Amino acid sequence: MLFILQYEWNRNEKFFFQAAIAYAMSIHLKQEFSVSDVLVCNETPRVSFWFVVTSPANPLLLIDKANVEMAVRKSRNRINSALLLSDTTMEFVGVLPTLAAPVIPATPQWLIVFGVVIGLIAAGIVFLLVSTVVQKKRKKNQKAEEEDDDEEERVKTVENRSISDGVYNASFSDDEPNTQM
Repeated sequence: MLFILQYEWNRNEKFFFQAAIAYAMSIHLKQEFSVSDVLVCNETPRVSFWFVVTSPANPLLLIDKANVEMAVRKSRNRINSALLLSDTTMEFVGVLPTLAAPVIPATPQWLIVFGVVIGLIAAGIVFLLVSTVVQKKRKKNQKAEEEDDDEEERVKTVENRSISDGVYNASFSDDEPNTQM
């Protein structure tokens, strides 16, 4: 695996890098890896090199690239933090930069949508019930007012023992419809 680093590199940094890779391999494969199991090869002054990881049980057996890549991918944030680097200053060729884990909300999205839809339906039902009750009250009040108006306008009078319909004139009545101040 090729590793490119823009960093001051010395023997101690190399050891620290090997320890970080050994840690990542130990976590991924659940075996004990040591610093001697991580071999750094072809170091250049530009601090680019490649490395291989050998099996702790048999130093002649190399760990396959897929397992090393997976271990680096899983522990990349830990390796970057240990070396005080980031994905822009350290590059593992062949291993894509780490992405932030997708945010998983505590409540599933379908449950939020379901709650909104049920809320709208409940609000619609409440609106229909309230508007029906209000319309019934208005209709009832309107009928009562119409009956009162009809009684004021049409009055049956009895004159000379004959019943005649007439119009009631409020100006000649003794009732005061308005209260006095």
